[in-house]
Amino acid sequence: MSSPGVNVLEFTSQWMNSSNTLNATAPGWDAGNVPARYPVPGPAGHAVERTCAVPRGELRIYLGAAPGVGKTYAMLEEAQRRVEHGTDVVIGLVETHGRRHTAAMIGELEIVPLRTITCRGAEFTEMDLDAVLARAPEVAVVDELAHTNVPGSRNDKRWQDIQELLDAGITVLTTVNIQHLESLNDVVAQITGTTQRETVPDQIVRAAEQVELVDMTPEALRRRMAHGNIYRPDTIDAALGDYFRVGNLTALRELALLWLADKVDEQLDAYRAQQGITAIWEARERVVVALTGGPEGETLIRRAARIAARSKGADLLAVHVARAGADPAQLARQRVLVESLGGTYHHVLGADVPAALLDFARGVNATQLVLGASRRGRFAQILSRGVGVTTTALSGPIDVHLVTHAEAGRGRRAAGVPAALSRRRRLLGYALALLGMPLLTLLLAALPDLTLANDIPIFIAAIVGVALVGGLWPALLAALGGFLLLNWFFTPPFHTLIIAEGDSLLALGVFVGVAVAVSWVVDVAARRTREAARASADAQTLATVAGNVLRGQRPLPALLERLRETFALRAVSVLELAAEAAGRPGRDREEDAWRVVASVGEAPAGSPSAGETTVPVDERLTVVLSGRRLEAADRRIVEAFAAQAAVALRQERLAEEAAAARPLVEADRMRTALLAAVSHDLRTPLASAKAAVSSLRSRDVDFDAEDRDELLATADESLDRLGRLVANLLDMSRLQAGALGVHTIPIGLEDVVPRALDELGPQAADVTTDIPADLPAATADPGLLERVLVNLVANALRHSPPGQPPTITASAHSGHVELRVIDTGPGIAEDQWEHVFLPFQRLGDRDNTTGVGLGLALSRGLAEAMGGSITPETTPGGGLTMVLRLPATTTTDPMEGPQE
Repeated sequence: MSSPGVNVLEFTSQWMNSSNTLNATAPGWDAGNVPARYPVPGPAGHAVERTCAVPRGELRIYLGAAPGVGKTYAMLEEAQRRVEHGTDVVIGLVETHGRRHTAAMIGELEIVPLRTITCRGAEFTEMDLDAVLARAPEVAVVDELAHTNVPGSRNDKRWQDIQELLDAGITVLTTVNIQHLESLNDVVAQITGTTQRETVPDQIVRAAEQVELVDMTPEALRRRMAHGNIYRPDTIDAALGDYFRVGNLTALRELALLWLADKVDEQLDAYRAQQGITAIWEARERVVVALTGGPEGETLIRRAARIAARSKGADLLAVHVARAGADPAQLARQRVLVESLGGTYHHVLGADVPAALLDFARGVNATQLVLGASRRGRFAQILSRGVGVTTTALSGPIDVHLVTHAEAGRGRRAAGVPAALSRRRRLLGYALALLGMPLLTLLLAALPDLTLANDIPIFIAAIVGVALVGGLWPALLAALGGFLLLNWFFTPPFHTLIIAEGDSLLALGVFVGVAVAVSWVVDVAARRTREAARASADAQTLATVAGNVLRGQRPLPALLERLRETFALRAVSVLELAAEAAGRPGRDREEDAWRVVASVGEAPAGSPSAGETTVPVDERLTVVLSGRRLEAADRRIVEAFAAQAAVALRQERLAEEAAAARPLVEADRMRTALLAAVSHDLRTPLASAKAAVSSLRSRDVDFDAEDRDELLATADESLDRLGRLVANLLDMSRLQAGALGVHTIPIGLEDVVPRALDELGPQAADVTTDIPADLPAATADPGLLERVLVNLVANALRHSPPGQPPTITASAHSGHVELRVIDTGPGIAEDQWEHVFLPFQRLGDRDNTTGVGLGLALSRGLAEAMGGSITPETTPGGGLTMVLRLPATTTTDPMEGPQE
């Protein structure tokens, strides 16, 4: 029972196909295979049954690239197969869309009756969720996962209904198109030009136990369309020329395949983790590039990107193993480069760099690893194989690329770390070594009972003290002096450098070794402590900066302000070099060659030479610090700030470009919608007027006076309707373009309201008005105000019940005139009030026979253009009240002063 031309590809998290028949002996099920249930209160007072101790049902989704590929057919085919295997299956809801093959596939499947919901005077049908829960089948078939339920339903979305079914232990079969996934909604809109208003969160689909791709080639789908198997014959040509173009279908098909491939990757990773599989499975190329924070990083990244580009769909990952000496500014720039090339950046910890790299590579199932050639000198390479050689030896099935670069073999450049101790302490250490050791010798010489064995520990203690105060070199000087003093004064024969006894020579040798070792350890410990404190401060500063940037609405000013505060600067500015000054010598001193793109503080520098510290970011951007000159040790953290400032500047500019493009996109969307809408709404009055005039001009039929009057009235009414439609379209276009001319004057509502009712004709004859005689004049454009009233009253007439015409009242409040158009129709839910003011919206888009839905959108735009507003309110007892608020005219009485 397979549908011709449909290829169903199934991917399951269990890596098997299961009929999902529930076990009658499972916990929570009685002997009759009926789940034990208990009622609980549900939303809006509904009684909902919940299964006690019943496992959650499974979700099986049929995913398609476009309508008509056969998702519903494949879903029903699966339902029939399960019924044949004895599974209890019911249909909660299936949308056949008039397709005979789909309707035939329903066959003898049990269908739960739909629920009828009345909304705004119309009746709609939805799945009866309570009935399906009460029926408690093993499997429920529920079509169209992304569907939005009719207002009045328990849940807003059908996927929420399905969640309740799954919670009750019911397995659900459902369908969804790729354009309805939330993450792809904007991409699909860009491809097809159509925005999907019904979406489903990606996590709902990703959480499904099984997702099947119902696939069909674009050519086959278009053939199905041409044969009338998808849409009605009168819509085929339009669909083939619009949404169902080959390019659109091909792009949607690729999106579906790529999205499903990502889900399969997740399932594969989960499977490998569950099974403890660490071997590399080369299902997809994944290229990992190792970064040290050195200047060669950009070369490695670009080389890795070229390697990844050779394989379709390959992933690029950059990883940095954290260790001392890495340049945070370089890493920040390299991270930006990786992400701009479509890769991802990762930061890992590990004392053994080769082991950490390979653990990461195996963890992401990498197939290739890119490393830079060693920067160490030849002598250092003789002593140790280095990271590259060690990683290659241990890589196993991972291909390792050792890429040469300009820094290879030059040796590691000093990281610019300052001395472990200050200059003052080093001088004090030298003083202790030069003066303290002779004084200690005189003190020990005055104590005749001490032997060499006693003198040596005392000298070692003194050397440790010198090391603690002055560091390594003063301690080494103290060790050398101590050796000579011990030999001269305390080693026989005395007062010579000759050592007569072997034990004394051994003791002095051990003394020198211990003194040097202790001095080295003390100095290294002090240096590491200084480096750790510095790194901790830098990390805390960067973390604080990141937090401030993330919490702020304007990242760049927040970043610069934090930099200014951190280093106690007067001002910080970001300068951009003008394009025409790029090659000009001496440009650093020319203020006209630079433009300040962002700054904080007082009197920011206008050129690089005007500040105390200059940090270049790239060829055109420079960060200039004013107020004090920074130490060399602070420059690295400032470079990290500068790199992040460049990123923030780029984000701000992208946001500005997006904001500038948004009106153009909105205008383009409006033009597209106008063209789509007027194609029908212009045709109807034109056709009516044309038919009436053609009949009157015909010589084949003799019309009596009554018939001629009726045809003339039809033509007149159609042309009036056409005139109003064209006027609305033109005004909406002018509003969108900002070219609407508004000329406000004082005007009385008692004058403009009758004219608006007259324009509406006989249908407005029963509208009642209540306008006080002492009502102040409103400040408005008479023509635009009349248009607003016509649209508001026409909307109220359209939705008023028979025999209950709308009412118009007016009043004055707080310097404004308020006019209320009141109807007692079905009303609108408060959460839908703003929706009715969107163009081309008419009560949920259910009715498109009475115009393009511009009336309320145009009315609000015209009211705001006149300095007023339109807000909806609920009519007491039911209905909708539209409140038009306009500024009241202020007059001046010479005797009494200003009045309203």
